[in-house]
Amino acid sequence: MKKSIIILAAGALLTVGCQTNTGKGAGIGAAVGGILGGVIGHQSGKGLEGAAVGAAAGGAVGAAVGASKDAKERKNPTP
Repeated sequence: MKKSIIILAAGALLTVGCQTNTGKGAGIGAAVGGILGGVIGHQSGKGLEGAAVGAAAGGAVGAAVGASKDAKERKNPTP
């Protein structure tokens, strides 16, 4: 369980370096989703499956939130 969380967190940290809010949101969402999914999945004896599903869902939601922020910034650029 700890090994899978470390792997997911390391992968998410690599994607956080992206310059867009979409990339940052996806990385952060995947990390948080993977951790929460792993914890919830561990309760039912399927920690790795839970972490994978959580990371995928968290990454998708995070990317959507980040894309929304990117769209707002394109509409209203700051000087």
